[in-house]
Amino acid sequence: MPHTPPPAAVLFDMDGTLVDTEQLWWQAAAELADELHHRLGDADAPEVLGQAIEHTAAHLHRVTGTSLSEAELADRLGESFAGKVAAETVPRPGALALLASLRDARVPTALVSASPRRVVDLVLGTLGRDWFAVTLAAEDTPRTKPAPDPYLAAAYLLGLDPASCVAVEDTPTGVASATAAGCAVLAVPSSAVPIPDGSRVTLLDSLEHADLALLGKLGAARGV
Repeated sequence: MPHTPPPAAVLFDMDGTLVDTEQLWWQAAAELADELHHRLGDADAPEVLGQAIEHTAAHLHRVTGTSLSEAELADRLGESFAGKVAAETVPRPGALALLASLRDARVPTALVSASPRRVVDLVLGTLGRDWFAVTLAAEDTPRTKPAPDPYLAAAYLLGLDPASCVAVEDTPTGVASATAAGCAVLAVPSSAVPIPDGSRVTLLDSLEHADLALLGKLGAARGV
């Protein structure tokens, strides 16, 4: 059986993909929504999970009719989320083992997050900074997810064509960003928000089932 080489690089989302912080983000948004007399439900999920702080702040501003500005809501969300992340950061099952296998194989990795830099740095303080050659936060590109900018920037900083990279994501927003950039995508959903399957999107139920062979296969399929 022919050997499948590893991908040129693997670009990881952070929240919900490598660390179990999507529930913390939902809690931060739900608590603020409660203060504004709105209970978050399934209809709100696409506007919260996987979204940048500014997007969710704009959504809360619309649905609550609050007199607080979107900027004030974003500040409140950011403070709350950062506090929760500082208190509780748990790696997702299989995340550290996969990162270790990529390091052993000398496959470069990047962290590509829509969270603000202060949250990314808090997570890196627990997860470990040395896993990644490049880290990108929301402030590091003109547009964040679902725009392709973050993944395009990560590939550029690694000196690679995005089409040679595999992105690992957990939400439709992140998948849209990575596919728009031209990456093959391994999607490991962390919530009930469905991720549409596609020619360049492979769904998996846990990073525990991801390995170099699978990632190499996804990277090799880019020309298909």
